[in-house]
Amino acid sequence: MINRMENLVSTGKGDIELAGVAKSYDGNTYAVDGINLKIPDGAYCCLLGPSGCGKSTILRMIAGHEDPSVGEILIGGEDVVGLDPVERRTAMMFQSYALFPHLSVRDNIEFALKVRGIPKGLRDDKVDAMIEKVQLGEFANRLPAQLSGGQQQRVALARAAITEPRVLLLDEPLSALDEHLRIRMRAELSRMQRDLGITFIHVTHTQLEAIALADMVVVMDQGRIRQAATAPEVYAKPKDRYVAEFIGGQNVLTGKIGQLNGSQATLAGSMFSDIRIPLDTRRRLEEGQPLDIAIRRDDIDLLRPGNAGVPEGSTSISGSVIGVEYQGNFVKVMLQAGGEEEFVAYVPERRFFEDALSVGDHVLAVWQIDHAHLLA
Repeated sequence: MINRMENLVSTGKGDIELAGVAKSYDGNTYAVDGINLKIPDGAYCCLLGPSGCGKSTILRMIAGHEDPSVGEILIGGEDVVGLDPVERRTAMMFQSYALFPHLSVRDNIEFALKVRGIPKGLRDDKVDAMIEKVQLGEFANRLPAQLSGGQQQRVALARAAITEPRVLLLDEPLSALDEHLRIRMRAELSRMQRDLGITFIHVTHTQLEAIALADMVVVMDQGRIRQAATAPEVYAKPKDRYVAEFIGGQNVLTGKIGQLNGSQATLAGSMFSDIRIPLDTRRRLEEGQPLDIAIRRDDIDLLRPGNAGVPEGSTSISGSVIGVEYQGNFVKVMLQAGGEEEFVAYVPERRFFEDALSVGDHVLAVWQIDHAHLLA
């Protein structure tokens, strides 16, 4: 999915714009508070955040199951507030799939066309084409109970997609699956979205799911958007501390700026001093100013003190190992260093076992200066 956003050109059919959208159920508390968001036609967008952050409310408002208290929702340039889902040409796929247990795969997929009064001959042609597209030909006459979880999901997707929606909305579609099947179905969803060529909006609270699937990740907190960007940008360049900590994979250090020197500065915190940080020419920084920085865990090297100096162009903090977890292709090493929160390094498996660390060992956590990211 990397850089697909650059290649998306909106046809004006399934592009979505939320302008000043807010939703309150009691007139005082807002589930969604002043959302402004543009999603290109044909994008795979994930709304990501913890429970209660407003992501499912946004999905229901786009679908037409709820109306915003204020604001506009445009699909293909048309304000759809007040229109029902059929008029909006949106389709929803629910977490439970909601398949009819007494109907075959074929009849489940056909159902929406039958309700809309599509002639049988045309229905048959459309259902045949869709069954082939989702690779369910040999299962067409089976009941849902005779299918695996992944096959049931494909039926639910086919039933939603056969109505030719401009936008397909997915509410936690993978949360009921085990981890192995969830990974397989991520690939299925991605493939189907490419094949169908329509806008997907996918609600999830799982960070890796959003990063793996989405062209565009929208990180939410308490009814507001904290960052909306491509998956690589959200992961590697989080906007603020909340995004960095929620997405994961980052160490966040808090300190105050010390000496400013050209393209670099020093930063000192409660449990570290004078690490070097890069300066951002787009931001004015001053000595004594509080600042948060993020360093990716896979950018950290661990050195034993005295064995080697800090390489040129790098900086470091010292700490002691408080935990080691084997993760397969890397080892997660947790340090007490830099502050109240643990400082984590992801060390490649082979490198770690060349000189394995144990709890209690003292180390230098080293990273290249320009790999630190300044947070808002």
